[in-house]
Amino acid sequence: MKAVCFEAVERVGIREMTTPALLQPGDAIVRVELAGLCGSDLHPFFGREAGLDIGTVMGHEFVGRIDAVGAGVTSLTDGDRVCAPFTTNCGVCHFCMQGLTSRCTRGELFGWRSDGQGLHGGQAQYVRVPMADATLMKIPGGLDNDTALLLGDNLSTGYFCAEMANVRPNAVFAVIGCGTVGLLALAWAKRLGASDVIAIDPVEARRKVAESLGGTACTPEEAAKVVMDKTSGRGADGVMELVGLPAAQKLAFEIISPGGTMSVIGCHCTPNFAFSPVDAYDKNLTYRTGRCPARHYMSTLVEDLVENPMDLSWCITHRFNIDDSEAAYQTFAYREDGCLKAAIEF
Repeated sequence: MKAVCFEAVERVGIREMTTPALLQPGDAIVRVELAGLCGSDLHPFFGREAGLDIGTVMGHEFVGRIDAVGAGVTSLTDGDRVCAPFTTNCGVCHFCMQGLTSRCTRGELFGWRSDGQGLHGGQAQYVRVPMADATLMKIPGGLDNDTALLLGDNLSTGYFCAEMANVRPNAVFAVIGCGTVGLLALAWAKRLGASDVIAIDPVEARRKVAESLGGTACTPEEAAKVVMDKTSGRGADGVMELVGLPAAQKLAFEIISPGGTMSVIGCHCTPNFAFSPVDAYDKNLTYRTGRCPARHYMSTLVEDLVENPMDLSWCITHRFNIDDSEAAYQTFAYREDGCLKAAIEF
């Protein structure tokens, strides 16, 4: 099979690989129809995250059809349309039972292998899925592949971000970082009744999308004035921060209201906060963060998305076939041609 593999920092390549086989009774093999490129894929691509084995199949966003199942799989059969979260989960451990599927005691991230251990990803013609009964979700007939793909990561994470921010009607919120997840957090916040969502990003094209989704868009330099003007000087009731850099954290603190909630999806790698514990104390700040339990939200959101479809036509701006995957990474990683999100079609 053909697969998109990690070769070196800032380089992926197309490799011919052996089609994965069933290794455990709970495994399934999925024939991939659509695979997404995610901002998280860029951490090893740019070398911000080290340790990924050369030759690892990239990607943790995919939808497709069941090609084979192990003897222990009971809920899936050949030909079923399925989507997956970015991590596997068992469905029965303490954390899974609490809805925190992203912290499953047996869970693994698709597309991460280090020292020969771990899972290959979904940017390939086929992918092996352990614990398939709990990990995979059948795609209902009213859901298209694009929505199912986004539901496995970006769409669920956007909702998780809005939920952590305590989004509610008649309140003002801010989103810092308007990539795909930030824009989806904005869309969910509007759907949940926020009176205004201020979308903050330095990229004009992203700000235009934010405005089309009902947000008030501005640059980081303009943000403090816009937020204070919108809130009579008190600050945003909640701030959703999706950048993961100290400057974004500092801005989030500056524009949040006393008693506000900071919802942080951006993955911070610096050892210290951009504000101090006493700063947080003096603002009665609630700080919430963590990896989205995507599989939990896939189940809770899917019915709503079938009954009340969300316009997601703006999300995937560029599509490639697998032979053009190197160009896909180039376009997505460097935001060429106004790329917001790229996907590989099979």
